Amino acid sequence: MKITVDNVTFTYPAGVTALRQVSLAVDTGETVAIIGQNGAGKTTLAKHLNGLLKPGQGRVLVGEWDTRQQTVAQLAGRVGYVFQNPDDQLFESTVWAEVAFGPRNLGYGEAEVEAAVAEALGQVQLEEVAQIHPYDLHAAQRKRVALAAVLAMQTPAVIFDEPTTGQDSRGVALIGAIIESLKRDGRTVLAISHDIDFCAEHFERVVVMGQGQVLADGAAAAVLGQAELLAQTDVQPPQLARLAAALGLPGTPLTVAAFLDKLAGQ
Repeated sequence: MKITVDNVTFTYPAGVTALRQVSLAVDTGETVAIIGQNGAGKTTLAKHLNGLLKPGQGRVLVGEWDTRQQTVAQLAGRVGYVFQNPDDQLFESTVWAEVAFGPRNLGYGEAEVEAAVAEALGQVQLEEVAQIHPYDLHAAQRKRVALAAVLAMQTPAVIFDEPTTGQDSRGVALIGAIIESLKRDGRTVLAISHDIDFCAEHFERVVVMGQGQVLADGAAAAVLGQAELLAQTDVQPPQLARLAAALGLPGTPLTVAAFLDKLAGQ
């Protein structure tokens, strides 16, 4: 399920051009973090990948499908999108019904729906609130309900919009574990995030955006080590990379283990 963004330009009705000739290819099973300051075009780009927005110029392919020729409902079976604000996504009267909505509308049989919902709620550790109204939960839990609703659809690709926003350390660790599980399953995972340390820990490729354009695209260590480039988008390198630079260690360690290896080699 390769995703291809080919020379895409997009202008909102108010006249703001949010994407300018953006080209990007994401292979099946890749993990890609898209970073940059507010207004860089990150969310606009992500919404092109499941058809919520259509290119004004250029094209977006999801597999062999041109998103301009498919409905959002059709694309939802290939690309799951977890919104930054769960209140933009949730509408059912119970958590269980919310999570069941996607797989049921993709044509799953009732036994398959039951299994998908149970698995997804288990992944986000919300089994005990299955019969609760989503809006009776606090914001961090609602975000996990929205995540479960996408996980239950078992799409080949999953997009996370600011996945760690509003989560405590336990919630961040849980979402990180889910991403690692999706990676092991060979799913394509993309995230829009300002949490650079989270991106460094869980994503192998980083795309930096600014003013509607791709400024850098490559392996996480190579991109996140470019402090001057990141500063153009009001982004700092990960904490471990900054500490390593301050200590004069070579390279750009992105994990504690990698940092300790660099330190031991001094």
